[in-house]
Amino acid sequence: MESNVFRNLSIADVIDIGFLQGFQDNFSESMRIAAVTVDKDGKPVTKPSNYIRYCNKIQSTAKGEKRCAESHKKGGEEAVRTGKPYIYVCNSGLIDFAAPIMVGGQHVGTVLGGQILYSKDDGDRIPGIVSDLDLTKEEYLDNLDSVNIVEKERVRAAADVLFNVTNALGTIGYQKLKLHDATNAFVDNFQQISAAMEELAASSIGVTENQEVLNQEIINVKDVASEINDILTQIKSIADQTKMLGLNAAIEAARAGELGKGFGVVAAEMRKLSESSKETAIKAGNLTVQIEKSVDKTLEVSKSTLDVASQQSAAIEETNASIEEVSSMAEELTKLV
Repeated sequence: MESNVFRNLSIADVIDIGFLQGFQDNFSESMRIAAVTVDKDGKPVTKPSNYIRYCNKIQSTAKGEKRCAESHKKGGEEAVRTGKPYIYVCNSGLIDFAAPIMVGGQHVGTVLGGQILYSKDDGDRIPGIVSDLDLTKEEYLDNLDSVNIVEKERVRAAADVLFNVTNALGTIGYQKLKLHDATNAFVDNFQQISAAMEELAASSIGVTENQEVLNQEIINVKDVASEINDILTQIKSIADQTKMLGLNAAIEAARAGELGKGFGVVAAEMRKLSESSKETAIKAGNLTVQIEKSVDKTLEVSKSTLDVASQQSAAIEETNASIEEVSSMAEELTKLV
């Protein structure tokens, strides 16, 4: 979205007024013409350059000042309408021109110049033009000799030069303003990316640490499963021994006859218990084997995940370094702008 600054530009946004004043003064002196720069509302942004006594005298009266303002407004509006310098005869009979300053399709100001005549003969019409002003004939005739005579071609050339230079300055300033705005947005975006990458780096470190803990726990589970397997082996061995004891006890009970019947029942139960224990131990052993296989597979996947997490952490660190470098370059660009 375009910034408000670009939708409502002022001449001061795009042109250094101090530089413009110096250029205007030097140009006016060398071309023997008067000039002043106004904003889009017609308010002066520079001091008048090379204004002649005749115009100063006319503008010293309320009626004369009003007529000059109306003349400047009309000339400026026509220049803006055509988009090029407009040369005209002002309300006081002098030759004036208006050069619009257009930036980004917007009118930001106008250079008003002139206060000259093409020839001495042109001065003959002035008494009739200014006869309604609150001045005596002597007051304007005494100042009429301050009006410079400038060839028509030089006036056209002066208007074109002022138009081209001020519009070039405005365009440069406009591009500089846009570049400044773009670099600020660039820096802001990279700062947001950098903050996001820092969060990602922190979480990545957490993931790596958690993965290492998980790996260790998986190894612990594998060790416990191995211990369980050893215990089951021992239980199986005890069950085999118990079975043998039960068998021996049954033999001894048979030898004892009637007196050994009760002991024989116990011996039979011992054999059943040993068989059941052995079967249970075998089943549990099979389960622990499956557990160990699953743990091995899980450990393999976990190590792979840990490797990837480590690679991601390294990549994030490299990305952060690159982002910091680009952000530094963007800040330098902003300073240059």
